Amino acid sequence: MEMAQTKIIILIAVVFASVSCGPVYRWQSVSMDGSRTGCVSASADNVSQALGLMNEDGSYVSPSGKVFNPETSVTKVASAVLEAQDKMASVKKVIAYSDEYMPNDVQECRLSNWFIEVLMNKVASLSGRHVDVGIGNFGGIRVGMPQGDVMLDDIQSMFPFRNNLVYLELSGRTLRDIFSKMASSGKFEVLGGVDILASDGKIVSVKVGGHPLDDDRDYSVATISFLLHGGDGLTLADGAAGLEIYDVAIFDAVLEHVESLTSEGKHIKGKDVGHIVIR
Repeated sequence: MEMAQTKIIILIAVVFASVSCGPVYRWQSVSMDGSRTGCVSASADNVSQALGLMNEDGSYVSPSGKVFNPETSVTKVASAVLEAQDKMASVKKVIAYSDEYMPNDVQECRLSNWFIEVLMNKVASLSGRHVDVGIGNFGGIRVGMPQGDVMLDDIQSMFPFRNNLVYLELSGRTLRDIFSKMASSGKFEVLGGVDILASDGKIVSVKVGGHPLDDDRDYSVATISFLLHGGDGLTLADGAAGLEIYDVAIFDAVLEHVESLTSEGKHIKGKDVGHIVIR
């Protein structure tokens, strides 16, 4: 079960009467907000309140109080979910608090800006060098950040892929080409340290650290191993003047940062948008 603000996908199959025509599937996104059965995400110590319980006769009682017969699909799913809770207790530990819900929008958003800053800072620490630019991918951020208590499960679900952190050096000309391809596609990936203005599929201006991008200068870049050789259409290793891959996964870097915030009594806060402007 996901947090209240996250989305679940419900598959609706529409089967036409004609034998020659197979099933047609349609997808609908529905908020997991407790509006149907009262179920919301469970932590380690509130399973019955969040997910309901099974009766001895095999029926299921949802958090809303509604009772479902043993043979219903709802009861069968609920039984499987409840049975898994003991094994999931370790990842249901609350590890942080977020001041806001941050969706994983596929364009610059507060969550992506928060993430890329974490990535850049960690790579700077690992490399012992200043990092000018961060490049990530929206496909690597799988769910949004919940508002309120944040569990280990939330961070694992957010960053499930075991891609390693990378430091590399790219020329300004190479960076301009990368940004230009993003502009022409109509989709910019997760970027940090830059301010970009694009119009009609073309780059109008690029600034790095507040200064115009210099084609003849080398810039230090923080990224992930997935994007080095074709992941999401990016080949960042091509033309790199220097490249170091660290034995640190995205999840580990994010978890370290989140736990550090908590130990300091701080909350997770999103980062302002407006660095990528498309007209």
